[in-house]
Amino acid sequence: MTEKIKFGTDGWRAIIADQFTFENVERVAYAVGIYIKKEYGLNDEKSAKSKPILIGYDTRFLADKFAERAGQILVSMGLSVRITQRDVPTPCIAFAAQNEPTCGALQLTASHNPPEYCGIKYIPHFGGPATNATTNEIAKHLDDLPKDYEFSRAKLESFDPRPAYLDALRRFVDLKKLGTAKIRVGYDALFSTSREYLDALVEEAKLPISVLHAYRDPLFGGGMPEPKPEFLKELIALVKQEKLDVGLATDGDADRFAVIDENGSYFSANQLLCLLTRHLVKNRGIKGAIVRTVGTTHLLDKMAKLYGLEVIETPVGFKYIGEQMRLKDVLIGGEESGGVSVKGHIPEKDGILANLLVLEMMEFEKKPLSKIWQDLVAEVGSDFVAKRADMHLTASTQKAVMEHLTQTPPASIAGEKVAKVGRSDGLKLYLDDSTFVLIRPSGTEPILRVSYEAPDADRIEKVMADFKKQADSILKNLNAPAKTGAASH
Repeated sequence: MTEKIKFGTDGWRAIIADQFTFENVERVAYAVGIYIKKEYGLNDEKSAKSKPILIGYDTRFLADKFAERAGQILVSMGLSVRITQRDVPTPCIAFAAQNEPTCGALQLTASHNPPEYCGIKYIPHFGGPATNATTNEIAKHLDDLPKDYEFSRAKLESFDPRPAYLDALRRFVDLKKLGTAKIRVGYDALFSTSREYLDALVEEAKLPISVLHAYRDPLFGGGMPEPKPEFLKELIALVKQEKLDVGLATDGDADRFAVIDENGSYFSANQLLCLLTRHLVKNRGIKGAIVRTVGTTHLLDKMAKLYGLEVIETPVGFKYIGEQMRLKDVLIGGEESGGVSVKGHIPEKDGILANLLVLEMMEFEKKPLSKIWQDLVAEVGSDFVAKRADMHLTASTQKAVMEHLTQTPPASIAGEKVAKVGRSDGLKLYLDDSTFVLIRPSGTEPILRVSYEAPDADRIEKVMADFKKQADSILKNLNAPAKTGAASH
């Protein structure tokens, strides 16, 4: 029996040499080939040549070889294939898929996952994540690859998407103007695909930059290609030691980003989304809807009210944000995990552009990042604290807890009535416009992710303590203890 391949919120990911094998990559590539031949009407050599499929890959172990094998399968199906000359950021290959005549792109990446993982995602011609309808259609053909399928071993045509993508970023951010800011930059590439992209543009702007880990290492230095504080200790130390104005980082495929302020403090994705929204409205004079996921900060809602903008809430996953960006006039779309894109760019997360916009914001404001945040809080009249506490449960217990909470949600938490219950993605309990509890199954692990937001630390601690007490009571009735792990955002 063939192994189960399941497309998650951003493609399919698995452990290399366990489930992520050449055989399974062939299955996915063949299924994608069937889909695009039908979807794009590629029935002969002429039509196939008019709309090639692009293939890219990140810096992971064997990612380039997996990409090559996927391309060989697609060529054998009569499709035209172009593969990147080197590892490439996901936003770069997405930009190429959108701005060249293509039937989309395949990106071999596991993004911010641990080093032992690899992944594969299909990016349609519009340059954003595939919708559920598309991945469901592809999934129907995962077992269609004929046994002992003979595929082409010919060398694939290569191309370099970097120049066109960098030109697009130059049009978006005025590097000459940026260079007048005299901002001292620290940059941790985290061994990712963003090296020679983000640092190249910062150098082009003639800003002094100190660079860490700007080379390929499939083991990511023994850490994770995830721009969280625990993996950015060297960048934080660099900012402090060299008295830099800002530290920038991306994840493994450069679709997520992180920022360290002049004091060495980590700015959460929620904070950065708020800052970039303010920058686009205040300094750039751009309007449009704000699209955020169900777990992203409600401070954006308060800002939207202040600016007279619409807020659109989506389930978790940038594919839902990207879809809204294609359908509506959207100013900014973002999620609490560090993904963001803006009006006039691709409907896909772009950590390189996001970092450049942070520098642009600092040039406009002519203030340290910490002071810009203080100004934002003063203007909105509110701050926020966001935390997460995961509940490690067996799959059956996780299901039972979610069923109980969905059927009988708490009437109150920490002495406050639950004013509203949302069920679009997991269970969201609203206490007021500044406080919520979101409970969602992980989807990839036997974990319930419980996210909290409140206007201050005292409030969030009370809400967390009371919800934990109620959750423990449910588990006691189910005879199922849980381990919890907390994380702050």
